[in-house]
Amino acid sequence: MTDVLLTAGTRKGLFIGRRRGGRWEITGPHFNAQAIYSVAVDTRGDTPRILVGGDSAHWGPSVFRSDDLGETWAEPRQPAVKFPKSTGASLERVWQLHPAGPEAPGVVYAGTEPAALFRSEDRGESFELVRPLWEHPTRSRWVPGGGGEGLHTVLTDPRDPRAVTVAVSTAGVFRTKDGGASWTPSNKGVSAVFLPDPDPEFGQCVHKVTRDAADPDRLYLQNHWGVFRSDDSGDHWSGIGAGLPSDFGFAAVAHPHRGGTAYVFPINADADRVPAEHRCRVFRTTDAGDTWEPLSRGLPDGDHYGTVLRDALCTDDADPAGVYFGNRNGELYASADDGDSWRQLASHLPDVLCVRAVALG
Repeated sequence: MTDVLLTAGTRKGLFIGRRRGGRWEITGPHFNAQAIYSVAVDTRGDTPRILVGGDSAHWGPSVFRSDDLGETWAEPRQPAVKFPKSTGASLERVWQLHPAGPEAPGVVYAGTEPAALFRSEDRGESFELVRPLWEHPTRSRWVPGGGGEGLHTVLTDPRDPRAVTVAVSTAGVFRTKDGGASWTPSNKGVSAVFLPDPDPEFGQCVHKVTRDAADPDRLYLQNHWGVFRSDDSGDHWSGIGAGLPSDFGFAAVAHPHRGGTAYVFPINADADRVPAEHRCRVFRTTDAGDTWEPLSRGLPDGDHYGTVLRDALCTDDADPAGVYFGNRNGELYASADDGDSWRQLASHLPDVLCVRAVALG
């Protein structure tokens, strides 16, 4: 069985799991008492680099890195992510850390609150603000929602390092094709049932976007009400929520190898943020959203109230794929067979905010 590195950012620290020969060991917390909103594992170098967006109640937000799988950590002398004084903004937290692919060596993106995109060319040691998105003409009309206004999704295109897609809570999806020099709202077909105009150019409360493994132009989107698919890189979206017990939710992730396969964790409603029908179930599609099946073998049978947040569902890059999720009950679950069966790895952790995993070796 493939060795795996699993990271779980919680409200009070980072926990690191290692699977060796089928056996799991979980250590932590690292960054005790810090809220860990974002984690990334960059496997492009000779050794994996773990990047962590921590948020100390005393020292504020920072980005840490480890090149020895969490044994030791380094922090830049100067803040890695910092708004220029001319913006009049200050960093509240780092919502997303995303290493680009081999098409852009050394490049790492950070998504923040206030909603902004930062770019690093030294594997996450320093970042610069992507000003054209910060200065987008629609920005003055972005309105924070109940969860704030954060840039929480960054998708790079494996075919073109200049093409990047981002998603902002309460602003929607934006794309660049020219390396960030210009940005276009890409929300046609994504509904905003909470606005007077349900089909605006921007203003959708997008919760997560993920890219199909086989077709880079196919994207899956979990919205604040609605699950959608685009087959043209975000130019147009169509609903694929039929067959789910609820199309409200936060998380969405694509299978790392199988085209047409993606996972979501449905939530009852925006006003009732618990698992749909009070059941602990991941739903999987293998036909790009035409149908969905519940995956629950090994998960709790009875009433369940553990909500899965937008970055708390992930896959590794093994084959078959590992699928992982953590919830606000402090439970951490893993599947080693594409989601067909599950086992609990941990319980009574602090509130799980984000989960990331990679296969090692």
